[in-house]
Amino acid sequence: MNIILTTLNAKFIHTNLALRCLKAYAEPEYHPSIIEYTIKDPTFNIVSDLYQKKPNVVGFSCYIWNIEETIKVIKMLKTVDPSVVVVLGGPEVSYDTNLWLRQIKEIDYIVVGEGEQSFKDLLDFLSQKRMINEVPGLAYVQDDKYILNPLPPKLDLRLSPSPYRFDEDIPDLPKRIVYVETSRGCPFSCQFCLSSIEVGVRYFNRDKVKEDIRFLMDNGSKIIKFVDRTFNISRSYAMEMFQFLIDEHQPGVVFQFEITADIMRPEVIQFLNENAPAGLFRFEIGVQSTNDLTNELVQRRQNFEKLKRTVTMVKSGGKIDQHLDLIAGLPEEDYSSFRNTFNEVFEMRPEELQLGFLKLLRGTGLRVEAEKYGYVYVDQAPYEIFSNNVLNFDDILRIKQVEDVLEKYWNAHRMDRTLEYLFEHVFETPFDFFQQFGTFWEERNWSKIGHQLEDLYTRLYAFLEGLDNISLPTIRSVMKIDYLSKQKFQPRKPWWNNDLNKEEQSIMYKLLVEDPTLAGESFSTLQLNERELYKQTFITPISINVDAFMQGFIEEKEGYLLTTFGKTETPHLSFVSGKTASHI
Repeated sequence: MNIILTTLNAKFIHTNLALRCLKAYAEPEYHPSIIEYTIKDPTFNIVSDLYQKKPNVVGFSCYIWNIEETIKVIKMLKTVDPSVVVVLGGPEVSYDTNLWLRQIKEIDYIVVGEGEQSFKDLLDFLSQKRMINEVPGLAYVQDDKYILNPLPPKLDLRLSPSPYRFDEDIPDLPKRIVYVETSRGCPFSCQFCLSSIEVGVRYFNRDKVKEDIRFLMDNGSKIIKFVDRTFNISRSYAMEMFQFLIDEHQPGVVFQFEITADIMRPEVIQFLNENAPAGLFRFEIGVQSTNDLTNELVQRRQNFEKLKRTVTMVKSGGKIDQHLDLIAGLPEEDYSSFRNTFNEVFEMRPEELQLGFLKLLRGTGLRVEAEKYGYVYVDQAPYEIFSNNVLNFDDILRIKQVEDVLEKYWNAHRMDRTLEYLFEHVFETPFDFFQQFGTFWEERNWSKIGHQLEDLYTRLYAFLEGLDNISLPTIRSVMKIDYLSKQKFQPRKPWWNNDLNKEEQSIMYKLLVEDPTLAGESFSTLQLNERELYKQTFITPISINVDAFMQGFIEEKEGYLLTTFGKTETPHLSFVSGKTASHI
């Protein structure tokens, strides 16, 4: 029997762990092939590729991000080969199975929930080794009657075979994200999340997990992401794994975790700050909302003060990047409340802040209670909301305008000094900056086109030019500092128009050759000759004292910003007083 396990990943760099778990469990009796596509691949190409492999069974792993494209593939595949058995599994189809089977006639079977045992038993049925009613967790239609067999008992994960050691995966390990699972289940009951449905947390064999991670690192894996819903729910387990990863990591490897920040003890953070190499770990933390009523309504237990303590302590250690998540559209969180949530979380200055929008996923408690909170949403993946009783569609659209510029300007860290200046001196709160700039951005349709780094500067400056309460010379100077400090080489065409002609530049360089201390003692230690000045520096007028600014305060002072490239690890910034201009 020719069996193919497949899915449409969001990107090539992603790998589907579920398919590998199914394959590992099916062997050695069966030998499924894993073939992964992306949602950007043309449907015809996917179907052609599958068809030419002449499968008897094709199993699809289904999620909100790929279900619509997967359905297109299924319908076309069944058209060209009606004999192929189509099996679906995954979180998107594990609920409302009757609806899926009735609406999409091309689906033969749906495996519900934890699918390893059920899928193998289904293969036994298709091989005539057992009856169909002996396949647990299987949904199907027989004689126009919908049937869902009783679910199987939970697997003993300690006995599960490894899904990480297939020979065909090894060549791509250095190029893709590897997803590792050390536990299943979640102790929390957040009503917007599918993880809340499975009660309790079960663990895989710790020694096997460690051996698998060693194998992955030995074969070139660089990004290993743990998919455990709450990696640190057991402090002793988390500490054991942290210690193992610190002791045995290999150069260039990064480990990512989803953690619950408000239950992390200070001594654990102190241990990581003292022992973890910089860049080895990355934390993803779901904050979602700081509104107490909202958290209560979605049954989300969260101590925000303890969460802040954790994020702040981790940040102070300077070893671990943190990615924090927010969800707009949760019950009773109106626009004003979400603005407050955003600002309270942004105050911690996470390396990344992800702004998402509520999706009413099939199987979640919040979808069941959608009418109670007045939710209007499209009943098609990804089930994002349009409005609720306290947040209208105009509010949703306004918050979406924040999302694009937040990603490009804060999360990309292209001009942190500029943003911090704007937060402190121009806008009442960070959210107000992102909101007003996001609206300006959207009105010009910039979200629909690509951007070079210089474009991001010119577009921000165009926005700031329209404000009344801002010193344009000062912000222009700050933006120049940000821009030049990010360059590795002398820029040929900066984002601003050339404001120093060649004759003025020549005179300035001659003065600096005669007296390097004009640009400060630290510059003079670089000992540049005239040729090196021309080749390795860039000079531009500026309206603030660079040295003072780098120490954290604004001193308006006319002069020049002298940037030297290649002599230090990052560009060396120097300030030349405007008094030098009297020689030009």
